[in-house]
Amino acid sequence: MKRQSFVKGMLGFAALGGLTSISSLGKLLKEEDYSYPVIFIGHGSPMNGIEDNHFSRQWRSEVEHFPNPKVVLVISAHWLTNGTYVTAMEKPQTIHDFGGFPDELFAVQYPAPGSPEWAQQTRELVKSTTVELDHEWGLDHGTWTVVRHMYPDAEIPVIQLSIDYNKPAAYHYALAQELKSLRKKGVLIIGSGNMVHNLRMVAWDQLNTPNYGYDWAIEANETFNKHLLDRNHQALIDYNKLGQFAQLAIPTPDHYFPLIYSLGLSNEKDEITIFNNELVGGSLNMTSVRFG
Repeated sequence: MKRQSFVKGMLGFAALGGLTSISSLGKLLKEEDYSYPVIFIGHGSPMNGIEDNHFSRQWRSEVEHFPNPKVVLVISAHWLTNGTYVTAMEKPQTIHDFGGFPDELFAVQYPAPGSPEWAQQTRELVKSTTVELDHEWGLDHGTWTVVRHMYPDAEIPVIQLSIDYNKPAAYHYALAQELKSLRKKGVLIIGSGNMVHNLRMVAWDQLNTPNYGYDWAIEANETFNKHLLDRNHQALIDYNKLGQFAQLAIPTPDHYFPLIYSLGLSNEKDEITIFNNELVGGSLNMTSVRFG
């Protein structure tokens, strides 16, 4: 639901006697009374950024039920750094950080503004490490291929937080917890990666076979989903102890760490919704989850 529609609906409710006064309406709409969801998106192929498929349509659907945020903060699998950075430029560039795809994909521009102000607020919340302001990166395909479906008008500011690739999962989980208050300040936070992501083992001849997965990928997907629904964060943080299937699903943690950020940002009372729960090409999954 758009913010304008949300306000209009509440005013109508007040007129019918559902609220005793305009001051009551004001209290209802206070930012601290509303916590934005946290979403982990399995983004898959960059082609999903320009395709109208059931994955991209569901991404759009996920944000239609709450007011437009003031800013979108994305933790993308494709911005790995030594240290932690947040984009702080006014006009982030659209980064085409891939190869071998059609010219149509390289032609896409997503001209959403950045927000130096929200970058600074994000930086100040983190006490466990120094978050540096970045003026060079922009929006990589882990971000724009997803967000352009959610907010096609590119009017909402978008910033990215990098992943310090030298740190373990527990570090990222703890850092994410320091950012929880952003959810009550009008910020939609998205982790963008893939829980099962083994490109070396993709069955290219099965890419068009719906929900095709190797046995180990199926086991990984089902196990991760179970731990998500059980709120067993520690098991997901200690993914390297889960067994051979997890090692095959996560040969490198770059695409998995955005899930860890989403976990750290979630609350115990958040409703957990799993969507796009499918395997692709044997060794990838599109499984996504919304907290809240």
